[in-house]
Amino acid sequence: MSDSRLMHAATKTKSTDAYYGEIKTELFRKSIHVLVAFVPALATINIQITQLFLASAVIIYSLSELMRMNGRQVILISGITAAASRERDKGCLVLGPVTLAVGAMLALMLYPLKAAEIAIYALAFGDSAASLIGKLFGRIVLPGFGKKTLEGTLACFTVVFIITMVISSNIRAAFIIASAATLIELIPIKDLDNLLIPVGTGFVAVMIL
Repeated sequence: MSDSRLMHAATKTKSTDAYYGEIKTELFRKSIHVLVAFVPALATINIQITQLFLASAVIIYSLSELMRMNGRQVILISGITAAASRERDKGCLVLGPVTLAVGAMLALMLYPLKAAEIAIYALAFGDSAASLIGKLFGRIVLPGFGKKTLEGTLACFTVVFIITMVISSNIRAAFIIASAATLIELIPIKDLDNLLIPVGTGFVAVMIL
């Protein structure tokens, strides 16, 4: 085999390994991401304790991240953070879990429980579906929206539409809320979408329902 073919094969192998590594990281990230879906159920039991739990999680995680950035590993938390870090997060504070918890807190603080429930589920499942489907099956990149794909966008809309239908039994509301959540998810603002999706989706839900 010629040197050029060897180099091509090595590059292809490296590219494939990087792709599967990215998918593995994304699957792990979203397995953590969907845990926020337990928040509405906890809130129905006691919303104050749920808020306190989320606030405590933010403080503990933030302290562990500061320690990690200073070379001090925190048992379990630092390992999970490292495993869930994307390439862009290397050497930086990983803010995703913070914005995730704060996004859920804001939804509970700002909106009635029904709207907050839809907003948090949109964050937990709609955003996760967009990311995973986009990375696994995305082929049509939407210009002007970073690396967002049509396939991921449609997945987000479908998931939020179904969630809202189950909760509200209102097809018109489901369509409008799912459209709003999908448009918000399209905005290329990295981890800040964990704030914008629940706040924006919850606002639309309050206006529609």
